Amino acid sequence: MHSDKGKKVPATKLARLSKLGQLVTQVTGNVALEGMKQLSQGEKPKLSNLIMHPNNIKNVADKLAQMRGAAMKLGQLISMDAGDLIPKELSALLSQLRSNARPMPNKQLLQTLKENWGDNWLDNFSHFELSPFASASIGQVHLAYDERGTKLAIKIQYPGVRQSIDADVDNVAKVIKLSGLLPKHIELDSLLQDVKTQLKIESDYLQESKYLSRYAELLKDDGNFIIPTLYPEHITQNVLPMTFVGGVEIDKALAEPQEARNRMVRLLIELFFKELFSFKLMQTDPNFANYLYQSNGQKVVLLDFGATREISCDISEGYLALINAACEKNTDKIRRAAMKIGFFKQDIEEDYFDQIATIFSLATEPLQYDGVYDFSTSSLAQRIQHAGQSINNRKDQWHTPPVDALFIHRKLAGLYLLAAKLEAKVNVAALFKPYLSTNEDNSI
Repeated sequence: MHSDKGKKVPATKLARLSKLGQLVTQVTGNVALEGMKQLSQGEKPKLSNLIMHPNNIKNVADKLAQMRGAAMKLGQLISMDAGDLIPKELSALLSQLRSNARPMPNKQLLQTLKENWGDNWLDNFSHFELSPFASASIGQVHLAYDERGTKLAIKIQYPGVRQSIDADVDNVAKVIKLSGLLPKHIELDSLLQDVKTQLKIESDYLQESKYLSRYAELLKDDGNFIIPTLYPEHITQNVLPMTFVGGVEIDKALAEPQEARNRMVRLLIELFFKELFSFKLMQTDPNFANYLYQSNGQKVVLLDFGATREISCDISEGYLALINAACEKNTDKIRRAAMKIGFFKQDIEEDYFDQIATIFSLATEPLQYDGVYDFSTSSLAQRIQHAGQSINNRKDQWHTPPVDALFIHRKLAGLYLLAAKLEAKVNVAALFKPYLSTNEDNSI
């Protein structure tokens, strides 16, 4: 039995609402105290600065991390949508939610297992590790061995997450709006229903098991990837058991030879194109922890299919046309493709469209480059950030694109970040060429 350092997840709607009430009270109190302090020093306090004081950032991040689930996911999605357009203080707060989840205490864990597997659940295992080796916004993962000695990874959902999704999303949105720093062009309300729908999918481990099985079928003839094997007889909505697959966390593989690092990124970018244009099914969570690398067989392990999304034909065709148009530097085609996807409306001002087209061109720079693109020396991320900041003052023109587009961008941005972290050198244009060559007449 290991020490119990977890913090209980509030499992009822009332308990979760109480946590948010405590948060508002703490933030308000900190604002008053800091404001009085600044006044006593002869300074003129600014409300937005008071709200985003470091003490408040810590309180918000800690409370949302304790609630897990919808509370953390909504913060992540706002950060994903707004990108570099939100104030750095709010961005810093939201970024903490990506890795700030805490494990639930043993008592709550054991009760969850009993509710899902019955009183004698431990009879199915020769060993079960109570301390999780991984935690995230929706659940945590435990190591176990079945009676045959097979090593397993058991994914267990935090209590109350699914039942409180609607209320959590609405209440957390109110807290974030309280900061006063969320840009007016971020159409938060339009995201809420999509967030609720996605969270309900992610919190259904039966559905995740179906997505995992679909990926296993789609990639069964591809020897470059490994996907865990499910234990279907023990799967419930809240517990997902599968074989444990080892490997090096992919973002920590910098010690691997250059060619190995190139291969990792090449495989994942190639998979991204297959997901978007062939499978029309995408695992959209770019968290590096979802990938492992096995150096002995030079294989990439794919983990966690909870954030898998079906990609519509319209979105797939729109992105194919958009990437082709950006590679051709054809502004008319870029406009038509971007409108089809839903980035902006017909009456967009021309100079604003030019700024948007510049961002599209930058995002497809690795695809346009004729040869091996060196992510280690590229300033692509900084240039995209600068271009994004240039439209910050045009909030009247912006509207939030479809949530599918946000998830696709999230995945691609994550792959670019991984490529830079691994200092990879990849011929991205060659990976896209099959789609370019077979769709030369592609148009909207």
